[in-house]
Amino acid sequence: QVRLVESGGGLVQADGSLRLSCAASGRTASTYSMGWFRQAPGKEREFVAAVSWSGGSTQYAESVKGRFTISRDIAKNTVYLQMNSLKPIDTAVYFCNAGVNWIEGVRAGKYWGQGTQVTVSS
Repeated sequence: QVRLVESGGGLVQADGSLRLSCAASGRTASTYSMGWFRQAPGKEREFVAAVSWSGGSTQYAESVKGRFTISRDIAKNTVYLQMNSLKPIDTAVYFCNAGVNWIEGVRAGKYWGQGTQVTVSS
């Protein structure tokens, strides 16, 4: 069992920055690739970014490439999403996910956090 707790969401103006954190706990938490997904009101949940268990490989959605950076601190069992140049279209609830796979398309893993709200005002 893996428990994920997100933090760092909030309200920010367009072109601003936020850093989300996801603290993972559980005996096998460090062995999972980790990712971020988001869900805007009335829309399906969509992939944002992912990082391998070692931190050596990353994957991004086209819409966030060049603006968002995912990283992980293995010692702290924490994954970060640095979001720069935020746009109103980035407004959503952001969810941390453990076990995401992107070998053939992106597939979410079975462990989810509770989500953290990010609101970008114009």
